[in-house]
Amino acid sequence: MRGMRLADEVSRAVPDFIAPMPIRPLSALTALLHVYIALRLLPALAVLTPAWPLALLALAVSAVTIPLPFVSRRAGRDAATGDVLKWIGLIGMGWFSSMFVLTLLRDAGLLLAWLASALGGVPVQWNVLQPWSALAVLAMATATSAIGFLNARRTAGVKRVEVPIRGLPQALEGFTIAQLSDIHVGPTIRSAYIQRIVDAVNRLGADAIAITGDLVDGTVPELREHIAPLAGLRARHGTFVVTGNHEYYAGAHAWIDELRRLGLKVLLNEHVVLQTRNVRGAQTDEELFESALVLAGVTDFTAGHFDAAHTSDPHLALHDAPPLVHTRVLLAHQPRSAPLAAVAGYQLQLSGHTHGGQFFPWNLFVPMQQPFTAGLHRLQDMWVYVSRGTGYWGPPKRFGAPSEITLLTLVPAKS
Repeated sequence: MRGMRLADEVSRAVPDFIAPMPIRPLSALTALLHVYIALRLLPALAVLTPAWPLALLALAVSAVTIPLPFVSRRAGRDAATGDVLKWIGLIGMGWFSSMFVLTLLRDAGLLLAWLASALGGVPVQWNVLQPWSALAVLAMATATSAIGFLNARRTAGVKRVEVPIRGLPQALEGFTIAQLSDIHVGPTIRSAYIQRIVDAVNRLGADAIAITGDLVDGTVPELREHIAPLAGLRARHGTFVVTGNHEYYAGAHAWIDELRRLGLKVLLNEHVVLQTRNVRGAQTDEELFESALVLAGVTDFTAGHFDAAHTSDPHLALHDAPPLVHTRVLLAHQPRSAPLAAVAGYQLQLSGHTHGGQFFPWNLFVPMQQPFTAGLHRLQDMWVYVSRGTGYWGPPKRFGAPSEITLLTLVPAKS
């Protein structure tokens, strides 16, 4: 009865949120996939346990609430209810994703078992295999979603990475950059979550802080108060930001203005020169420049589709850079920027975007779009470091791809 009352509450609340929106093909497809899961699993579960209607209820709630996080929230008395339903929808999205993939794998396994039985005469106990495999799908999807939720909601751990730079000036040995990426402030990531990240980064005492895009999932009026703790980031040379694709979905120009208002330095196909040695202590211009670092930033790889003036250009980001400053680091949201960056003469590119896949099976698809998924890689004479992200997108779920605050240290390359 409690389950029926919950379903009734959800069904009554849903029209208030989805009525202003047309029915989208993707939502219809998602609903059909829920039906597929139900048809493939529930009859088998009914053989095993009388509690199978709970699985039906979970699928119904998931199908109904998954679209809600992508619908504009109504103001007033519906706001609190809307937030709860968005949480349920995003959790359901992660659970449904695992349920769908595992159901496909189960069906593939059952097909192989049938072929083995029909063609090879292998005995198969269908009355055991079908119900228990259905229960395994449900248990595995639920367990990975629960573990993934805990992984996603904890404060990202610090991952320390040494980057060997050929010809690194002595003044830059040990220079540290704290990288944040893909925080995705939005329906489930709010100011308290951001404050924990800020506190963790400030404890590192980094020389510079880099935020490599996809900071927000919403407009400035919606998220201004939740992004505000970033103004408290502290580093010797400051905090530098580049845009990701999600900034353009949310209104990049407004966000650029807001981030600058908070005191963050947004780099739009441009660079800054970070002087690591006291200017008065330099004996020559060459000594002064060789002890400096060029930190450049490009707009997102796809930014030109939203604003031609924002077309990503690693070469343009070095315009008028002092030629005697040989150490050059690029902030670029997507790893796809790396080939052009390598040609432009950078020693290191810091990227994000991939989330390391975030959770199975999406980690299998990332290499289809990006040259690197996570970690430190070599491309020609340039290093590329790809963060798994400091937050998460969509479902509060990370499984097999933990979030990270990265502390990169420049060290001289061994000859």
